[in-house]
Amino acid sequence: MGILLNILIFIAALIGILLIVALLIKKEFTVVGEVTTNKPLRAVFDFVKIIDNSRKYNIWWMIDPNQKLTYTGTDGTKGFIAAWDSEVKEAGKGEQEITNIIDCSLIDSEVRFEKPFKNIGQILMTTTAVTDSSTNVKWAFKGNNKFPMTLMNLIIPGMLNKQMNQSLSNLKNLLES
Repeated sequence: MGILLNILIFIAALIGILLIVALLIKKEFTVVGEVTTNKPLRAVFDFVKIIDNSRKYNIWWMIDPNQKLTYTGTDGTKGFIAAWDSEVKEAGKGEQEITNIIDCSLIDSEVRFEKPFKNIGQILMTTTAVTDSSTNVKWAFKGNNKFPMTLMNLIIPGMLNKQMNQSLSNLKNLLES
């Protein structure tokens, strides 16, 4: 009985510590990646503003090539919505809406996740000419987790950063091929 009580006290203390840590962690997180590609600004911007093109380089879209896709509006314009629904848990269900677009400069989107969890995030992609024949693409994802899921903010940015950098590498290779 004494060993069982000690184990229960240890588990309760561990849960208490985790909850305290979760209270201290910021709710918001931001992940940023960037790549420079040997393509002119116009060509890069015209490619990345089309959400359907992201299925060719964005590993999150590539998780399930058989997911059900529904498009509303004109791709590459403000108000366009790309919705997905997948049986693959990692892909889940949700939608991405272009909320602002500035020609040859910025694509701002809101992503609304339904499955495997409900959440809303912001995606900001900017393109900047480095030279006449090269362009820098900067991609930022901003998210927010409520208590006690703020604990996930300790690992999510590192995990997302790795996946974002892989997607940006895919984008560079695709544009330069």
